[in-house]
Amino acid sequence: MTNLGLYKPASLNYNIVVNKMNYAGIIDELTKRLSPKRLRHSIGVSQTAESLAVCFDCDKEKAKLAGLVHDLAREVPVNELLPRAQAFGIVVCDIERAEPILLHAPLAAKMAQAEFGIDDAEIMQAIILHTTGGLNMTLLDKIIYLADVIEPSRDFKGVDKIRKMARTDLDKALLLALDQSICHIVKRGGLIHPDTIVARNEILRKRNMY
Repeated sequence: MTNLGLYKPASLNYNIVVNKMNYAGIIDELTKRLSPKRLRHSIGVSQTAESLAVCFDCDKEKAKLAGLVHDLAREVPVNELLPRAQAFGIVVCDIERAEPILLHAPLAAKMAQAEFGIDDAEIMQAIILHTTGGLNMTLLDKIIYLADVIEPSRDFKGVDKIRKMARTDLDKALLLALDQSICHIVKRGGLIHPDTIVARNEILRKRNMY
């Protein structure tokens, strides 16, 4: 099991084995650090990601695992996100410095590697991109991003449309989700991460809409 030696929470159980994925053990560990609501969300994302993976012939075990741990760092106190990210050597942009909550995604990937031995590059990338999206998103990246948006506990205007589209046209569903995210950020006066714009523009170009 990989141990980067940089972050060891007191509740960490290094006996958790992720080969053949001990999901029950991971859920037990998540229970210690996530609120019940966040844990339900994480399980919902895992189940939704697995279902989408079956629909689109993606590795369902990778989807299930990435969905389960994608929010591993979501409840790290905001004032700790930047120093923890820097301790892991994560490159932080100006937008992330201003909106450190965005760092929970790359930090979650590093923590999943250090704590659960998850070294799969595809899983780690999907976790990193689950909030902002990015350039050249893989099938797994898209599935985790969308699963985070449409899992059963999500309830916002337009979510049912995205859910329905996600079963037939992953890119169109992703475009709807990115548009929803951008509009939400604009309405609250927030900063839009450049990776989100890049992801949206790439989909539009590939669909020959521009």
